[in-house]
Amino acid sequence: MVGYDLQSVPQQKPAWLEALLSEKFFVACTTHAALKKNEKNVFCVDCSGGVCQHCVSGHRSHCLLQIRRYVYHDVIRLQDIQRLLDCSEVQTYIINSARVVFLNQRPQPRPSKGLGNACGFCERSLQDSYHYCSVGCKVDAVMRQGRDLSSLLPDSPFDDTLLPLAPTSSNEIAATTTPPTAGAAACATVTSSTSTSTLLMPKKIRTGRLPGLSASPKSLLLPVSTKRRKGIPQRSPVC
Repeated sequence: MVGYDLQSVPQQKPAWLEALLSEKFFVACTTHAALKKNEKNVFCVDCSGGVCQHCVSGHRSHCLLQIRRYVYHDVIRLQDIQRLLDCSEVQTYIINSARVVFLNQRPQPRPSKGLGNACGFCERSLQDSYHYCSVGCKVDAVMRQGRDLSSLLPDSPFDDTLLPLAPTSSNEIAATTTPPTAGAAACATVTSSTSTSTLLMPKKIRTGRLPGLSASPKSLLLPVSTKRRKGIPQRSPVC
């Protein structure tokens, strides 16, 4: 695998991290310009570059990161980037049940007034429990402080070479997907069979209105087709 060693160049961003923070995502892929859905929304750590969904088949053995969009800025799921880089103290956001972080700092319409908690690099206002607004701000702050970038390595080594990719569009952030358990699979099977049998049932059974069940017990003995005939009409006497 390529590009995981942060200790070799202490005061320089590794190639994959520099490419991740500088890459322009959600632009047309030059290799598949004639195809639809050719936006570059996947980052290959081994190749240090962005790829589109059509390019993924050529990078199956590489470490891939799904990039998403939120308010016109690039975000990434925290559980994905956390395997490669320590993103603690970076403010997170929950989008469609997925916790994400911004890759780079965002332009501010007005300078911060210095009240409350702010980002340690760009001084953007933050919640009290965070110190950085994006992954890029934390990396730049560590470099500005003269600290070794190897301190951003996660405690546990990164074992998986391929991160699961969820099909998402540029305007939608998908929720975190987990493999179904045995109980969930069984539940899905029951649900599927129930829905199928429901579609095959007659209309009256689907709605729970069985013929004759709503009547009294005596009426169940009578045929359903039995109808009462109208009697002879009675006219009022002529005075």
